[in-house]
Amino acid sequence: MFLPTTRENLLLILFLVCTLSLLSQKAPKDSTKAATKKGLKALEDFLDENTTSDEGLFTVYKKGSDYFFEIPDSLLEREILVISRIAGTIEGFNFGGAGMKARGQQVWRWQKKDEKLLLRSVSFDNVADEDQPIYQSVRNNNFEPIIMTFKQEAWGKDSAAYIIKVNELFESDVAMIGPLRASQRRTFKVKGLDKKRSLINYMKSFPLNTEVRHILTYRADEPPSNRLTNTLSIEMNQSMILLPKEPMMPRVYDPRVGFFSVQQTDYGRDAQKAEQRRYITRWRLEPKDPEAFARGELVEPKKPIVYYIDPATPERWRKYIKQGVDDWEIAFREAGFKNAIRGEYPPSSEEDPDWSPEDVRYSVIRYTANPIQNAQGPHVHDPRSGEIIESDIIWYHNVMNLLRNWFFIQTAAVNPDARKVKFKDEIMGELIRFVSAHEVGHTLGFPHNMGSSFAYPTDSMRSPSFTKRMGTAPSIMDYARFNYIAQPGDNAALYPKIGVYDKWSVKWGYTPIPNAQTPDEEKETLHNWIREHEGDLLYWYGPQTFNPIDPRSQTEDLSNDAIKASTYGVENLKRIVPNLIEWTEEIGKGYDDLEELYGQVVSQWGRYQGHVKSNIGGIYETRKTYDQDGVVYERVPKPRQQEAMGWLQREVFSTPQWLIEEDVLARIEGTGSMERIRRFQTRTLSQLLDFGRLARLIEGEAMQGRQTYTTLNMLNDLRRGIWSELSTRSTVDPFRRNLQRAYVERMEYLMTQEQNLPSNSFISQFYTRVDVSQSDIRPLVRGQLKTLLKDVQKAAKVNSDEVTKYHLEDVAMRIAMVLGEKK
Repeated sequence: MFLPTTRENLLLILFLVCTLSLLSQKAPKDSTKAATKKGLKALEDFLDENTTSDEGLFTVYKKGSDYFFEIPDSLLEREILVISRIAGTIEGFNFGGAGMKARGQQVWRWQKKDEKLLLRSVSFDNVADEDQPIYQSVRNNNFEPIIMTFKQEAWGKDSAAYIIKVNELFESDVAMIGPLRASQRRTFKVKGLDKKRSLINYMKSFPLNTEVRHILTYRADEPPSNRLTNTLSIEMNQSMILLPKEPMMPRVYDPRVGFFSVQQTDYGRDAQKAEQRRYITRWRLEPKDPEAFARGELVEPKKPIVYYIDPATPERWRKYIKQGVDDWEIAFREAGFKNAIRGEYPPSSEEDPDWSPEDVRYSVIRYTANPIQNAQGPHVHDPRSGEIIESDIIWYHNVMNLLRNWFFIQTAAVNPDARKVKFKDEIMGELIRFVSAHEVGHTLGFPHNMGSSFAYPTDSMRSPSFTKRMGTAPSIMDYARFNYIAQPGDNAALYPKIGVYDKWSVKWGYTPIPNAQTPDEEKETLHNWIREHEGDLLYWYGPQTFNPIDPRSQTEDLSNDAIKASTYGVENLKRIVPNLIEWTEEIGKGYDDLEELYGQVVSQWGRYQGHVKSNIGGIYETRKTYDQDGVVYERVPKPRQQEAMGWLQREVFSTPQWLIEEDVLARIEGTGSMERIRRFQTRTLSQLLDFGRLARLIEGEAMQGRQTYTTLNMLNDLRRGIWSELSTRSTVDPFRRNLQRAYVERMEYLMTQEQNLPSNSFISQFYTRVDVSQSDIRPLVRGQLKTLLKDVQKAAKVNSDEVTKYHLEDVAMRIAMVLGEKK
């Protein structure tokens, strides 16, 4: 409205201007005024009737297909842990299916820069205390990458909260939170992300975490399935978890005790180098009553460890999974705690409508409808301190089939309860309980202890009293499944359980040391706890190495004598095979179970081969410190290696007639037995004639002379055993002919190829490296072939079996070609 210029109107205008000025000065923090000042909307203007919101770590807003985070000023510069998991996948994409991590856990940090918010990646690989002069240098030399920048769209509830649109973060190909590794991009011939087919499914927010579920769709020429679509769509779940403002005091890692760990380079240490520091991963357990704890009384923790059983778990198995959690309670008593850990059933929606398995405050054993025969126990931890924040154990439905196969093959010879294809619920329940306890152990910070079972004498595994008291190994974290050593009539116990080592490792990792104010102040006490049991194998940790050079630390083995244990194991397999048809019989069904379990017998035979083979060229590794007597590395004694070679000749390279059970084979296959046996025999042969093993034998001779089992000893014994028919003029059966040709081919490989280590750098570290062309390997192999050629030519002239004669003549020609000799 236009007002004429009069004295009264001028006074009125002046009054209104002054009033508005005063109102503006009285409310400087009003979001509307602040927004107006900076050209941004206030929250009430940003929201509309179609906007939905979910409050939590970040309040999440949804407007149509757009998603927004409201990030309060208090969260700027805070460390946010990010876990990227595969939520929906397709066949052939990855091992483990849904629930698997796509990336290692990462840390983000939000920063304000002018009118933008920066999302930065934070690393704790290199650290120093903030109050040390070198701290700024560490920051400058570990500059935090900017993942993405975001324009502020509006103000939050007040001018200290920022609303940003986050679609781009979750609908783009951001490598650090994406599903594809570089190798997968190559394998599936991925051309790029299709943004039009990439979208956010939903977001949920909880007090300490925000969850984002989104789909990324890639154009791919060779996707793992549905190839006609040229499309690869993967559903991802991003978990953003607020780390504690004050990190837990870490506990220094010691390689003599089995714990997962975090590693840092600490530039602030009083050392004349950049010192590597490792801290164990563990839950934060603090006594509720410190005075009672100091008096030596068992006390409850301020916050116990609780695992909820997924409501999707079939009713009949819930109590057994829960019992696997509860079994660890007795171990935490060694650390001074009672009721420190328990399994629980989650509340119903009526009891607690806000309870969700996605809430980081709850650890859940998730039951997954997936044919994978496995279970996994990952955990989420603070990379600054090793504190375990939460864990979601993945329980695949088909783990029961794996358990059925293990229990049948390893115990049916002595255990009537295992002589069927479907076990009673009570039997399967106990097997599930064992796996539950094992996976919970991983989530408590414990890796596999593959050396644990070596503590038990072989014959003790046949004792009812010993096995009932001690289980199959001192640690349930070993792959010491079921008691395959027990013989008929022994009545020995068959199951693993929480053992001596498990209780001790809980004590070592979880017992509070009240007077210690820093990790270094704990070290003497922790070291003394180790030395209290020095030399006692019950307390020995043998790590998993993925290529066992120390024969004491192997998967699926039992006891301190792999040769004797494997002999007992093979005897039990020989008892099982003739009974397979009867024990798998079900009226009206085909022979699928018979075929599967026969295959499991062969696989178990293969495991025994591996247990024995590792003694040849083996080296014992026992971690020690300067104040402990003895050396760290010792070669397996010569008689032991010779005994192992003798076992392999008898039980592997001699044709295993007991496996050729025609009644069984005629029901499961028309052909295949020869190829099956050839495959297992040649696998063990190739592993014996491995560049790394030969290199260890050569070095052993260089260090110890004839006191050790030399490379020539091994090659002579192997040749004489595999070619034993040459000296006796015997007929060579078809299985042995296959093996002998494989021997020549492997020797040719040693003569012509170079060492090919695994591409995975973590796994390749467990292999012995050797420059083949400059080693003794080829001269020794050439000498073996020359000796063999003479023996074969001589035997071919006098052997009366026509097929054997042709075989030997062919072998002679093959060897001559390898040696480059004209024939």
